[in-house]
Amino acid sequence: SCIGLQNFFQALSFSVKYYSKHNHLQTMYLYSQIKPKKCHILECSGNACSSTMPPGSILQWRFFSCKEVTKVSRKRKKNPSVVTSELLYKNLLRSEQENWNEISARYKSMTKRIKQKLEGLHNKYMFNLSSPRIKFGENVYFEENGCIFLSKADDVDEANVNILFRTEDTGFSDARIQRIRISPDQRYMAASLKSENSEEATCVIMKLDPFPVMEKVIPNIFSFEWAARDVLFYTSQKNLKCQEVFMTTFTNEKHTKLVYTEQDARFFVDIYCTKDRRFLTINSNSKTTSEVWLVDCSHPFKSPVLVQARTKGVIYHIEHRNDELYILTTYGEPAEYKLMKAPVASSGIENWQLFYALEEKTKLIDLEMFSNHCIMFLQHTGHLYLNVISFVSHSVQPIKLPTWACAFELESHPEHTTSTCYFQLTSPVHPPKRFAYSFKENNLIEQAEQEVPIIKKCHTTRLLAKSKDETLVPITVFHNINSKELHRKPLLVHVYGAYGIDLNMSFKEEKLMLIEEGWILAYCHVRGGGELGLNWHKDGCQHNKLKGLHDLKACIMLLHELGFSQPKYTALAAASAGGVLAGALCNTDPELIRAVVLQAPFLDVLNTMMKTHLPLTMEEQEEWGNPLADKESMKYIKSYCPYQNIKPQHYPSVFITAYENDQRIPLTGVLRYVQKLRKAARDHASRTERKGNWIPNIILDIRANGSHCDSSWEDSLNE
Repeated sequence: SCIGLQNFFQALSFSVKYYSKHNHLQTMYLYSQIKPKKCHILECSGNACSSTMPPGSILQWRFFSCKEVTKVSRKRKKNPSVVTSELLYKNLLRSEQENWNEISARYKSMTKRIKQKLEGLHNKYMFNLSSPRIKFGENVYFEENGCIFLSKADDVDEANVNILFRTEDTGFSDARIQRIRISPDQRYMAASLKSENSEEATCVIMKLDPFPVMEKVIPNIFSFEWAARDVLFYTSQKNLKCQEVFMTTFTNEKHTKLVYTEQDARFFVDIYCTKDRRFLTINSNSKTTSEVWLVDCSHPFKSPVLVQARTKGVIYHIEHRNDELYILTTYGEPAEYKLMKAPVASSGIENWQLFYALEEKTKLIDLEMFSNHCIMFLQHTGHLYLNVISFVSHSVQPIKLPTWACAFELESHPEHTTSTCYFQLTSPVHPPKRFAYSFKENNLIEQAEQEVPIIKKCHTTRLLAKSKDETLVPITVFHNINSKELHRKPLLVHVYGAYGIDLNMSFKEEKLMLIEEGWILAYCHVRGGGELGLNWHKDGCQHNKLKGLHDLKACIMLLHELGFSQPKYTALAAASAGGVLAGALCNTDPELIRAVVLQAPFLDVLNTMMKTHLPLTMEEQEEWGNPLADKESMKYIKSYCPYQNIKPQHYPSVFITAYENDQRIPLTGVLRYVQKLRKAARDHASRTERKGNWIPNIILDIRANGSHCDSSWEDSLNE
């Protein structure tokens, strides 16, 4: 939905939105109805702007959808056994909710203390963050509290701000504004609205001249762009899949027509405009392959033109400058991202010429195009830095960033001809701090206009653990600089390791709270994730999944060997697909940890990958394998699948948060996992009955609000 590379990656790695342009990761946005200054993403077609995952959002998610209860109810009259299954499910759900109510009551005083502290940290570090201002010519658009505002760029008087849209005035009071697109002549505005408990968004088109009035409402929309002043392209989302592109016009003869249909179930379709607004691109991506079609924005009614037919294993994305296409692609050796270019008139792969290649084991996090420059946000050996490429002098200027920085976020995608690029740097324990790079001055500027208290008491350490096959696995460790006897301090280990997605290293109030209370935080960048590039992901997916498990074990063992805590004080945290490695470690090496915290975890890989009726099973085969077509895949998945390998033994305590409305992780599967794990723990305790033996706490909190993809600040705080 935007041009940033993170948006590109999300289109590849996610099957929805946000994805988060998934932004999509569409994007998981932290939404607050109780903090008046909290805001969401603003994206304008004249100056596309996007946001990475904000503080407080969970890690990237699993993609599967399962609405088994709905399917069950439709069959009720046909199959009496299904009625019994539904009743059992409802009784089990009720039993878990009663169990949670009883258990959570024991922690009321602790909950109150933690909640007050988190609110204090949020108010101190995040409350005063201003909304992103999107400059569009002489106007500035911004969003706060479910309202979209317009002001003049040089007018600082809040009394002169005009309200263009209120969610509560249009019947969408329970929804948040996800993204905005302004037409090139600023006569129309398109905004997508998404409720907390739904994957699908609704697009509202407002006519702004002479005064704001609702023109059209389009349900089940994913991404959308203005190709011309009165021509809007959009993708429709059905059952977590996007495979159709439509064009709708707002001329005197209004009409809507289908422009593109994707036939391959493994592919997800997204659209965005090049930074100079010369082309609208239709992007069809699987996890490993992509194809792009161009719509000429000066002739939007002409048929889209293919850039390069999909080639297995080749991913590419398109930008444009001076009648040349700049192609970010994995084509050629090594199979990592590189920047190539080709003439618009002859865009086939045979005409792609290398423009810039990354160093080995360097991760390209984002790329931003300007009229005469390109900025690459990169990561190497755990450190972030910039490469500023001049299209005029053909020079590359590396820019170092502060060593504490673990994540960055572009504030807004600036105008194509701007002379300054603004962004924020952050880490799990460092609140966002604003920086700017000036093309004219050729330097990095730390912005002082925002007074963010500096976290001076936290020490950051970067380690390398040697895995089973001698591969060195990065670990990022945070701890209080004044802590003594670190081997006696509690340790919280984080892991993900799937889809080529990095661990979320953005600021979170709860992480800083733990540091202040003496905890050690460790982030294990295991294979399957994307921290060291595309090959790091490839080396941890399908028949290499066990490598991620071996990496995690090596990381925890190294931490203990170096004196960072010990097993009886160690907890492991994971979300979504990270639950696969966390759950597998509980089965293979439970003695390494005392507790596990899982959020919307994926725990039954085998059964899920064998359910071909699920909408995302086909595209997920590139990550997990196809157990139905390949006996070796079935055997391999079964060897590590958390649910399949539960056995009577000593287990750590487990706390799981799941969501009633989660379309990606089947709640029935989580319930089965919890029941099987409890039985195994009880069986082990009854067999051993030795002195000091204990049965672990296995707690399931099923949330009625929130979903796999995002939670409001208030819901995140309650969790």
